[in-house]
Parts: sequence; structure tokens; C-alpha cells
Amino acid sequence: MERRRCWVDDDQVLSVGIDLGTSTTQLILSRLTVKNFASAFSVPRINISKKEVIFQSDIIFTPLKSSTQIDSQAIEQFVSEQYKKAQINKEDIQMGAVIITGETARKDNSSAVTNALSGYAGDFVVATAGPDLESIIAGKGAGTNIVSKKHRQNIVNMDIGGGTSNLGLFSSNDVLSTACFDIGGRLIKITPNEHKITYISPKIKKLIDNLNLDITEGAVTDEKQLAPIIECLTHVLENSVGLGEPSPYFEFFVTNHPLNLDNRIDGVTFSGGVADCLDERLPKDIFRYGDIGLLLGNSIRHSLIFQKMIVYPSVETIRATVVGAGSHTIDVTGSTIAYTENVLPIRNLPILKIPKQYEDLDSEKLSAKILEMLDWYKVQNELNNVALAFNGQKSPSFKSVQQYAQAIVKGTKVLVDKNYPLIVMVHEDMAKALGHSLFTLLPSHYPFVCIDSVKVENGDYIDIGEPIAGGEVLPVIVKTLIFG
Repeated sequence: MERRRCWVDDDQVLSVGIDLGTSTTQLILSRLTVKNFASAFSVPRINISKKEVIFQSDIIFTPLKSSTQIDSQAIEQFVSEQYKKAQINKEDIQMGAVIITGETARKDNSSAVTNALSGYAGDFVVATAGPDLESIIAGKGAGTNIVSKKHRQNIVNMDIGGGTSNLGLFSSNDVLSTACFDIGGRLIKITPNEHKITYISPKIKKLIDNLNLDITEGAVTDEKQLAPIIECLTHVLENSVGLGEPSPYFEFFVTNHPLNLDNRIDGVTFSGGVADCLDERLPKDIFRYGDIGLLLGNSIRHSLIFQKMIVYPSVETIRATVVGAGSHTIDVTGSTIAYTENVLPIRNLPILKIPKQYEDLDSEKLSAKILEMLDWYKVQNELNNVALAFNGQKSPSFKSVQQYAQAIVKGTKVLVDKNYPLIVMVHEDMAKALGHSLFTLLPSHYPFVCIDSVKVENGDYIDIGEPIAGGEVLPVIVKTLIFG
């Protein structure tokens, strides 16, 4: 019997994205049109067919009570005011994302703030993004993965914000490497009119001492006096993509780790607030934003990055990190699954997608890559659970399945030691065989789920529900941050 595609009427939902960054906080409301596109005899498959941004909030400086505390009350008031401006009740929001990034993610009460805002985001994703995850989110928001796919090149996105510069190297939708540096436009704050320095970050203070510069908080400054600092920061960013003579301050400004430069870099995109300052000429009022962002942007514009590399335009700059909200793509997996009892349901688990090119490595090297990439999901040096995703093989041999299983168990030892349920997803139809191999290698009665035929990418989150259809089917919700 021929199966026919069955379209159902469109449905619309309201979605919100709330981004708490190092320098700025912003909100976007979107209307998503969802459509059920499924064969006549299968369960519904829901996809987003249209996205319309209906409201973009003001962009405010992220309010702080102190150097270690976010002003959660001020943020909640801001969100409430923006809802009023948009003429939207928070009860009308059906889905969304609250993302906290950069220096703000390091504040003492960051988790409490995201949880306090969760009521404003419907059926939400709440994520405190560490530097690696922020690199992925920003790169997708800038459209770097799309540029990479279009030109069939490895493209790095440099998201230069107020306190950090996050780098993500994309090969199509695969993330090959990430990095973060404590470099940003608001490391020094300066009054626009008087040109008086009101704040200098701790690392910049050390740099000033090393360079023997006469720059202090409370003093008046100018472009010439700040030039050695700007030059140093630009030099480190050049080094970050493999350009220029090595800077003696390169390691000093590394937040967590640099890019893996074994991977070829063909081009660059820029996002973040400083991406709006990449002008060839400086304006007359260079401190109009109250910081060094314009100086840094102008310096980068004349750097080796622009001289030696192809610079592609970005879809988004300052709004790249989150320009939409968590949308839900509902799917089920029933082709081949393997799971232990009492492990489900699971909610809001981030996806770690292993690039296809790494799957061809031997078991030892693949396990090392898994362990390395797990660090992307550390926040304040703490690792929470993730779902591991692979492309897999169409007709794998027994030896190949064993190699996958060995690499997964060894590479995720840090998760197993924490007794987190092991969640593995493969695109190809091999989950049952892989699950059986995992069962034999994991500790006795260890909780795990292995499923296939669900498409996920880095930056996604998943929910996995209780088994249905006599245990043969698992309902899966993929929550994708909607970009651009």
C-alpha cells in the first residue's frame, strides 16, 4: 500500500528568548508556525515551518548588585516591562529559553536568577552556558554553520562581547573546536563625556602592571594611552586563529583552552557587541558606549585577521547568542532502542554531537575526543549530564559496534563516575546492537538509554519520555534554540 504524506492545519505558538550576557541583557519574542508533516500511518511529526520575530526588547547593561551578584530583581522587572511593551502576558508564552553566558555565568547567584526567570519562558529550556557551549550557541546565532555548509569550508566564529571572546570552529553543522579568551569591550569602563576610567578588570590591571603603564581607576584617559592594551588584546585574538608571532600574554588571556589549530581554518565570522564596532575609521566620540569596544573593534578591523583571512558577514551580531527561543520538534524512536528500567523520563538534557570525521578514529582516539568535548558543558568547573550523539554507520560490523561502545564507555567515564544515566543517540539504525555492547561494558545494572533515528545537533536539548507501545517506542522531544 502506498503511504501518503498528510498535512494538517498550521498551529502557532509564542516563544521567548532571554539572554543574560556579560554586558547586556535582552529579550526576543517570536511567533512560531508549526506544522504536522507525517505519513498517514505514523505518529505526528511536528516541525517549525515559519518564524516571525514580533518583538525585540531594549538592550540593557546586565544589572549587578556587586562584582559577584546579579541583580535578579532588576532583571525580573526588565523582563516584566518588556512583556508589557509587547502587550503579551507571560501566561501566553508556550515555550522559550533563558540563557546565561559569559562573566555573568560565573556570578554566585547565576542559577537562582535563571530559575527565577523560568516562569517567564513557558515550557522552557534554562541553561547556564559555560564558555564552550556559549561558543556553539553564538556561532549558530551568527549563522556560521550555514556559511560553512554553503562554502564547504571550516569557518570560525569570533563572538567578542563585553568580558569574553568565544570562538567556535564549524564544519557545516559539526563543531570541530571551541575556545574562550578573557577579552572584551568592557574590560575597561570609561565615562563617555569626562573620559574617566570607572572600572578595570583584574586581568587588565595585571597587564597594565606588566607593561608599566600609568593607567588607574578614577584617572582620565585617551586613545593613545590605551593603545598598548588594545594592541595586546588584538595580538592575542590574532594568535587564537593561528596568525602572527606568539604573544607572551596568549596563555594569560585563555579562559579555559585555545582552539585546536590542527583543524584548518578557511574563514571567519564575527558576532557579539564588538562585531558592531569593526569600522575602518574611529568615530569622534570613541568612548560613547562607556568602554573600549570601539577601540578594540577598530584594531581588529586593521589586524591580520582581516588581512589574511576571508571574513564572511554574520546573520546576527550583538543578538547572536539567543535571537529566538526553545522550539520543540517532537519525534519518536522505535526502530531500534535499548534502555534499562527506571531511567526515564529525562528532561532538558543538552546534546553533545560528535563530528562525523572523529567517528573514523580508533577507539582510544575517539574516547579522548569525547572526554575533551565533554568539557564544553562544564559550568564553574562542574560537569552536568549530557546526551552523546553520533551519526553512526548504516551497516556496521560487530567490530565497529564494539569500537563505538568501548570509546563511549571510556570517554564518558567522568559521567559514569558521577552515576549519571548514560544517554547515547545515533542517527543511523544501530542503537539496539550498540546498546547491547554498552550493556556488557558498563557496570552491572548501570542506567543507560541508546536510541537512533532522531536528528539532533550541538546546542539542542532533549526530553525522553516513558516507553509506550509495550516498551517498543520512546517519545523524544528535541528542543532547538531558534536562531536568526
